[in-house]
Amino acid sequence: MAKKKLKIGVIFGGRSGEHEVSIVSAQSVIKALDKAKYEVIPIGITKEGSWVAGSEAVKFLKAGIEKLPFKSVLMPDPTEKGLISVKEKKLAPAIGAKNIATKLDVIFPVLHGTFGEDGTTQGLLELANLPYVGAGVLGSALGMDKIVQKQLFAQAGLGIVDYDWFSNSEWRFNQPKILARLKKKLKYPMFTKPANSGSSVGINKCHDRRELILGIKDAILYDRKVIVEQGIEDLCEIEVAVLGNDNPKASVCGEIVASNEFYDYDAKYVDGKSKAIIPASLPAKVAKQIQAIAVTAFKTLDLSGMARVDFLVTKKRHRIYLNEVNTIPGFTSFSMYPKLWQASGLSYQVLLDRLINLALQRHREKNSLATSYQPKQDWYK
Repeated sequence: MAKKKLKIGVIFGGRSGEHEVSIVSAQSVIKALDKAKYEVIPIGITKEGSWVAGSEAVKFLKAGIEKLPFKSVLMPDPTEKGLISVKEKKLAPAIGAKNIATKLDVIFPVLHGTFGEDGTTQGLLELANLPYVGAGVLGSALGMDKIVQKQLFAQAGLGIVDYDWFSNSEWRFNQPKILARLKKKLKYPMFTKPANSGSSVGINKCHDRRELILGIKDAILYDRKVIVEQGIEDLCEIEVAVLGNDNPKASVCGEIVASNEFYDYDAKYVDGKSKAIIPASLPAKVAKQIQAIAVTAFKTLDLSGMARVDFLVTKKRHRIYLNEVNTIPGFTSFSMYPKLWQASGLSYQVLLDRLINLALQRHREKNSLATSYQPKQDWYK
């Protein structure tokens, strides 16, 4: 008797500056998932936030279609665990099927950035009681906020660069004071970043006051908080992939050689000139130390499933700075997370299997917990 295929909903797109990257990542995941094991259901989210499921979802999002022929809704009702297709305000067959609802077994979010990687989508999936790949609500929110995660890393004794931060309202009313504070605390070059963003969107390297002001204004476009970090010269950008739940493991270290002055959006995705050196040319002792820090960072933020942990390492003395954690790393053909695991002995397809199994395992453990309490008296009635 043939084993029933798991229905995997791959969610991508979304309302973020990483919308396009997410589409490309999802295409790679959808292509690589073993069709003998899984029935794959693409679920696209437009830039406006409309959901659409089915084989045409990727095409709709790539074309930038705003008025979809039908929309899909993921029910937060845990007794449903499925998608419903909506057309002209009437319920219509979902994904070409005869039934109104399409049941899902596991969700694979490939949503980079805001409204996908920050705990919002994870909250919906928790309400729906659906297993999903990657970090939970708390871990996702912490992994997205560069300021809060740095505060937790510092508390855990993990080395980070000097930084400062402020809100956009503070910037509007206290610009001279903030600039004076930054000048006193940090030295050029500095990096300005939105606190909640990824793929280097809104990030700038600033060499003087003028560039600093322009960088802050750019960062404010993407988030209500701005973080300004001390730039480190003569460094290597090192990345490590982490996989697991309560007992995570780290991959080999990889080095990014950016085609631009730093690893910005164009260097990551557009010009195709950046290089990845896997494994990184590091002393064995330094590589092991970086891997250990990556696992500690993963646990510090209460992550699960997967994460890519990024480091800055000085070339001469090999001083290690933990930069940030990415809870939904890129899954394109040239993305570091799958390439790091491939170099560590896990093929892309096996890696996806592991992630799905980790999601199911965590879901079983969570569902074994009590969700209600029976008081001795029915006082509430």
